Amino acid sequence: MKEEGNRKRAGKIVELLKKEYGKTKVFLNHKTTFQLLIATILSAQCTDKKVNEVTRPLFKKYKKPVDFARTKQEVLEQEVRQTGFFRNKAKNIISCSTRICGVYKGKVPDSMEELITLAGVARKTANIVLSSAYGKAEGIAVDTHVKRLSNRLGLSTEKNPDKIEKDLMSAVKRKDWIDMNYLLISHGRKVCTARKPDCDKCTLNKICFSAED
Repeated sequence: MKEEGNRKRAGKIVELLKKEYGKTKVFLNHKTTFQLLIATILSAQCTDKKVNEVTRPLFKKYKKPVDFARTKQEVLEQEVRQTGFFRNKAKNIISCSTRICGVYKGKVPDSMEELITLAGVARKTANIVLSSAYGKAEGIAVDTHVKRLSNRLGLSTEKNPDKIEKDLMSAVKRKDWIDMNYLLISHGRKVCTARKPDCDKCTLNKICFSAED
């Protein structure tokens, strides 16, 4: 009964958020699947706005996986420095690009199993690439906004992103998996912010477990 109740609430949440935000899409600027992959790797612990600022000149210089694979780590580190954790990100991007060139002949793989073999790619990044580039729903990307709202809305009591994703996949219909991430991000940025959620203006007020009176 509890699972059935969660599914009904999740369905209502998706319905209301779709009315509020309409068609959703990834917030990272990109023209190719590979650019989306790199931008998503850079977005860890960084705002999409800052990533878009960094990738604008980056993607003009590095056009293909082979270009990143051949660059020196210390050079790339300085070019992605503003995104934070730049040493690790630069190392992962070079390693990831090298594997894409060597194993996948320059093409970003289109399955969860293959994507998570790439350096710097866990389920969140893989889900974003699969959903936004390939239109595949193999899971639900869980970032800080999704984690926060999932807890506040009572869709999950977990703290671990993988466990939160499992709860969401159980509650949300598969046809809505792709939209769920972007709907929660949009709502988390506009209304249900980390510091002070604006419950009075929230379209989910009546069904939210954490809504303030």
